[in-house]
Amino acid sequence: MCVILIRSLILYVLVIFAVRLMGKRQLGELQPSELVITILVSNIATLPLEDSGIPLIVGITPILSLVCFEVIVSWINLRFSKIRKIISGSPKIIVSNGKVDPEVLKELRFSVDDLMMALRGKDIFDISEVQFAVVETTGAVSVMKKQPEDIPSRKDLNIKAESSDPPKIIISDGEIVKASADSLNISEKQIKKLLVNIKINDVFIMTADENKNICIITKNGENIRR
Repeated sequence: MCVILIRSLILYVLVIFAVRLMGKRQLGELQPSELVITILVSNIATLPLEDSGIPLIVGITPILSLVCFEVIVSWINLRFSKIRKIISGSPKIIVSNGKVDPEVLKELRFSVDDLMMALRGKDIFDISEVQFAVVETTGAVSVMKKQPEDIPSRKDLNIKAESSDPPKIIISDGEIVKASADSLNISEKQIKKLLVNIKINDVFIMTADENKNICIITKNGENIRR
C-alpha cells in the first residue's frame, strides 16, 4: 500500500510538472497537438498505478519524452508559420460582412446548432447582430457584433475616464501577499496603518489599487472600504 502511495505521489508531481511545462491553457484552449499530448500523458500515468508490477520508470520515461517533444514542436511552431498551419491549422471565417458562409461550416463540420450555441456563449441570441465571426484553431469562436448592436464605450458617450490596473490582493486569509504589496509600494507598516484597529490575522481578503483605495473583508464577514 505504501509503495502504491509513493508511486502515485511521484506520478502526480510529474504530471503537474509536465502540464505546467506545456503552458497554462485551459482544456478548451488547447491546440490539437497539446490536447493529444495531454491525453497520452494521462493514459500513460495510469499504467504504473493500475499495475504495481510495471516499473515506475516505464511511466516516467514516455511522459518526459512526450513533454519534451511537445516543447520542441511548440518551438518549431513559433519559428515556422507553414509548419504551424499544418500542425495547428488556421482560423476559419464563418461570418463575414454579416453573412454566414455555409461552405466553411461544412468544412469544419459545424452545424447550425453548434454555431448558435457558440454565439449564445458570447451573449448573442440573434445571428443578425453578428458582423464577423471566426473559428480559432482551438475551436473557440470569436465574434464581432455589428456597430449599431454593440455596447457603446465611454469614448462613444464622451465620458472621460482614467485607465488603471485592477485592485490587487494584499492580504489573503490572514497572510500578506508580498509580491502584490511590493508592486504597490505598500510596506507591512503601512498595511497595519490602513487596517486601523483590525489585526492582519482577522482579515480574510484585503485589496488595494494604485490610488491606495482599499477594500477589507474580515473573517467574520464585515466589508470595509477606505
